[in-house]
Amino acid sequence: MKKQLPDYQCKNINGATMLTRFSTAVLAVLLAFVSTAGVAGNVSNDSFNKAKSQLRQIYADHRITLYCGASFDARGNILPLSGFVTPSHHKRAERMEWEHIVPAENFGRAFAEWREGHPECIDSRGRAFKGRKCAVKASMDFRYMHADMHNLAPAIGAVNALRSNYNFALLPDAPNTFGSCAMKIQGRQAEPPVAARGMIARTYKYMQGAYSRYRMGRPQQQLMDAWDRMYPPDAWECTRAKRIEAVQKNENPAVKGQCIAKGLWK
Repeated sequence: MKKQLPDYQCKNINGATMLTRFSTAVLAVLLAFVSTAGVAGNVSNDSFNKAKSQLRQIYADHRITLYCGASFDARGNILPLSGFVTPSHHKRAERMEWEHIVPAENFGRAFAEWREGHPECIDSRGRAFKGRKCAVKASMDFRYMHADMHNLAPAIGAVNALRSNYNFALLPDAPNTFGSCAMKIQGRQAEPPVAARGMIARTYKYMQGAYSRYRMGRPQQQLMDAWDRMYPPDAWECTRAKRIEAVQKNENPAVKGQCIAKGLWK
């Protein structure tokens, strides 16, 4: 008696078998949710200035800020954005800045050099200093994290300034802080526009997997997991991740797996 194949091997939908569809779906799930534990971080560049220079090349054909979708020119000047307003930092609103999506202070506090200082951190007047400046001076590990291009994106300077080191959250009752740009900042929290949420989530997950010094709190982890599922990568996020991997020599699997599954890793 002829053995009957399972339905998923027999049925044909638009010329593709259910088996192919099933296999693709399984691959997508496996790649999209692959654990980032033990992911290699940046160990190729410890200079934030060099990272910014390299990013200018990576973004040369996509000069668009992460949060507001504002265009900027090759010199970093923000081009006029209809309806954009800022409550402060008006001069910085004219310039693009490279923002740490996971704020430097949020991982910097894990370094003793940031919290307490270091014998090397003495200024020209003999006074000790600490914070970011000391961590950059005295810790190679911090410099690698600080210069990690997977965690850097262009932002309008005023937005970067007011976002500060705030965690992301949902702020349904808060008005837009920047007029036509749907970025909200209230009570030491920030809600980004929908278009930015997926990339933010996959950056947070990458940073936690790549660097043992950084850990999200439970509410932030749950939000990033949700945004990762709800807002998959688009073609630009995949292109950006591939270009950074080529230059920095390490991958962001939270992005790469989903891009491969969607056929966007080209």
